[in-house]
Amino acid sequence: MPQAESHVLPGIQWGAFEELLTPAFWHGQAWQHEKLGSYRDLRLGRTLAEEVAACMLGGFGMKAELGLAAFARLRDQELLVGTPTAEALEIALSKPFVIHGRTLGYRFPKQKARYLSACLAQLAALEFHVSDTVLRDRLAQLPGIGLKTASWIVRNFRNSSEVAIIDVHILRAGRHMGLFSQEQEPQRHYRELETAFLTFAAAIKVPAAMLDGLMWDYMRRLPASVLVSTSTRKLKGNVPSRQRPSREHPQAVLAPARPHVRGYRADRRPAEKLSR
Repeated sequence: MPQAESHVLPGIQWGAFEELLTPAFWHGQAWQHEKLGSYRDLRLGRTLAEEVAACMLGGFGMKAELGLAAFARLRDQELLVGTPTAEALEIALSKPFVIHGRTLGYRFPKQKARYLSACLAQLAALEFHVSDTVLRDRLAQLPGIGLKTASWIVRNFRNSSEVAIIDVHILRAGRHMGLFSQEQEPQRHYRELETAFLTFAAAIKVPAAMLDGLMWDYMRRLPASVLVSTSTRKLKGNVPSRQRPSREHPQAVLAPARPHVRGYRADRRPAEKLSR
């Protein structure tokens, strides 16, 4: 490993591999998971239509387990073959789901059914023999699909390292390292954030597709207190690193930073399927 004080990118030090969320930490975890063979097959569906559905049904504000359960129900009922109607999809999504013994309802089933039906109807007209970035941009033009979801589809289906899924978890990790500034938001600066992430992945010699999955899986499991306790670095523009509120951690974290947390055993096998 490089010396902790050396720079992986301008303004960003490698840090120590045993310190949470440093570039060296991500490099070390990726090396271990490469040996384990994890974070390789990231597909959720067997076809592109299924992958589109799986990614559309998950995403912002949706627990991963609920998104996967909704996808499994539609696939089991053969509603992802051909061009299902919005009404049929809505009926299937409106029924409650039992997740880990809890009964949950899918949020906005009517809206999601309408978008999904329209996307599947237009999917056959897409030209698939194009580059990963071109396919991503064309998918992003379909109803209900933005750059993040389109990138997720392409990353999964093609195991692509030419795109990146910039969601709240990747954003937190990048801000923590100083890779992203506090002012950058995916809604307005997606391509800038994506370029920075891909550059970082290349700098630590980890395939972007694997790093994205690994980083997302770790960040969503870490409690907010860990981010605060390790946030002694500064972000771009000399803005202090600070955890922002989210659906997972609604309380804004305002406590002062504490010394880095060491010894956290994050080198474990991931869940069988990863769904944002």
